[in-house]
Amino acid sequence: MSGLERLLRPRSVAIIGASADVSKTTGRPVGYLQRHGFGGEIWPVNPRVAEISGLRCHPDVASLPAAPDVGIVLLGADRAEDAVRVLATRGTAAAIVLAGGFAESGGQGGERQARLKAAAGGMRLLGPNTIGLVNLTDRIVLSASGALEMEEFFAGRIALVSQSGGILGAVLSRGAAQGIGFSSLVATGNEADLDVADLVDHLAEDAATDVIALYVEGLRRPDAFRAAARKAHAAGKRIVAFKVGRSEAGAQAAISHTGALAGADRLYDALFRQLGILRADRFSDLLDIAAALATRRVARGRRVAVLTSTGGAGALLADSFGLAGFSLPPPDAATADRLAQLTGEAAVANPLDLTLAGLKPEVMNGAIAALLESPGYDALAVVVGSSALAKPRLAADAIAAGQAISDKPVIAYLSPHAPQIGAALQRQGIPAASAPEAVATMLSALATAPVHALVPSPAAGVQAVPSGPMDEAESKALFARFGIAPVREVVCATPEDAQAAAAGLGGTVVLKALSKHLAHKSDVGGVRIGVPAQDVAAEGAAMLARVAAATGRAPEGLLVQEQLREGVEMILGLQRDPHLGTAILLGMGGVAAELFGDTALRLLPIGRAAAEGMLDELRGAGLLRGYRGRPRADVAALLDAVLAFARMGEALGARLETAEINPLFVLPEGEGVRAADALAILA
Repeated sequence: MSGLERLLRPRSVAIIGASADVSKTTGRPVGYLQRHGFGGEIWPVNPRVAEISGLRCHPDVASLPAAPDVGIVLLGADRAEDAVRVLATRGTAAAIVLAGGFAESGGQGGERQARLKAAAGGMRLLGPNTIGLVNLTDRIVLSASGALEMEEFFAGRIALVSQSGGILGAVLSRGAAQGIGFSSLVATGNEADLDVADLVDHLAEDAATDVIALYVEGLRRPDAFRAAARKAHAAGKRIVAFKVGRSEAGAQAAISHTGALAGADRLYDALFRQLGILRADRFSDLLDIAAALATRRVARGRRVAVLTSTGGAGALLADSFGLAGFSLPPPDAATADRLAQLTGEAAVANPLDLTLAGLKPEVMNGAIAALLESPGYDALAVVVGSSALAKPRLAADAIAAGQAISDKPVIAYLSPHAPQIGAALQRQGIPAASAPEAVATMLSALATAPVHALVPSPAAGVQAVPSGPMDEAESKALFARFGIAPVREVVCATPEDAQAAAAGLGGTVVLKALSKHLAHKSDVGGVRIGVPAQDVAAEGAAMLARVAAATGRAPEGLLVQEQLREGVEMILGLQRDPHLGTAILLGMGGVAAELFGDTALRLLPIGRAAAEGMLDELRGAGLLRGYRGRPRADVAALLDAVLAFARMGEALGARLETAEINPLFVLPEGEGVRAADALAILA
């Protein structure tokens, strides 16, 4: 058995610093283990007490009858290191350190945590600053938290991994109230050793777990997390994550538009999406989505039937489903005839209101069966109305009977709020919620197919690429090496050279200041569009003076470009996050790129399907497809450009800090794309 396996399923547990006073925090672990039926050995360690709760108390770890599988360290931060070292020397498989005062406290706390990790050696370490874990499948509670003062736990198929100890208790208590069971719950705390990636990797092989729920503050080892998530996906296990820190979006004040648009939170969105992880928007969604996924049912489309006994509740559900992208089609002819005979009404609709037909078991059972067996629906939502308070088994029994004849999802909407009925439904494997929005969220999770993340391919080497910022012409030359053509342009040293070059580029040109140190040229008067060829020298001289005055640095030269008059302006960018990797961004471009923020984001690597998905997310994508008589743009060439940028990002890896084309002109179909402005910065 691995150290992590022995941590979650120990045969012996030593409690270092155990107290005989059950009212104290240090007195709880022994009581929890005994109360909930732990079948292994419990060894309290305290030199001042002979016995705790009928168990012999050992003066120190050295006097234990054997090396324990797990040692729970209840000592303060100043004494935890010595206890961990002794446990490791004795051969303990894993230790749980509950005390705070380590890296989370800053300053010397980080040094203290490093010494703690060193003291553990090869022993696995959970924490510090954790409340421990609960294995409900095997009835093992390894914690001292008062949040676990519960007489009975309900075991289920959902595992929770939380980087916050308090959230573990909050989720467990909410789950108990809602009738949602767990296989195990682990608080990773400061993650000096064991982290979220380790736990996901282990749970991918756990026979007691079908769904992995995560409460995440940040990922310490993103690559290991990716591998673990792919392993869980391969094992058929779904992951739902609640990631705090949404307000981080846009916090990266970067030199490029891409950096401003690709905030840290959006990178997590992209990571989760590409790993097939469902992101919970609200904390309450974490449990709701997990409970829905635990049914292991899948909605193969987005057509939903609503069965109700109250018109208002049915309308609320219909509205929530519509906002979530579901349709509520009327029943097909055969199903309508079947329902009409059942209800005695000439016409039936969706939502189907059974008020006039009466809530009789034969009517409820028959309606549920007809709707689930209909080829026109992918899922069913059943309103459990006020009549259920008097007949709580009516809806539950009818839904259970329906589930026996169909593998389609069935979700109950409780109206009015009836928590006891909801908990009873959940315990029968019927997801239930008291808010119509929650029902739509649960069904959306079941209608979202898991995706398989691409594995990076070995990156091709790129030779002779300079370091540091590049000017616009150098940036375009780099992009051209990967297949993205620039507009026609000439680099000029003087205004007179620029005027001579302009004569060969058409009647009017675009004139720009050329500098490695100037990212947003238009902000300081470094761009002029529509300059007549005969005026280029005078405008060039004025531009050089204007930019030098505004920035205190003279540009290295001028860039004269052809002026494109057709095409859709897009933005294509790469941004390197030192933690999560390189993100690629595609959006509607030009001067309004940041103003409108119509962009899509993915983390490398990506394939063509991901590039197409990015395009489909853009609200302005219709402009590329012939909106209101416009010529269709060369979408295929745009997708090729996205993949070319992705290849460049993989080839350069951490060397490429940021790269951007804005605008990238997408010309009419068959004419390709052209990079009109560019930026690249290499480490």
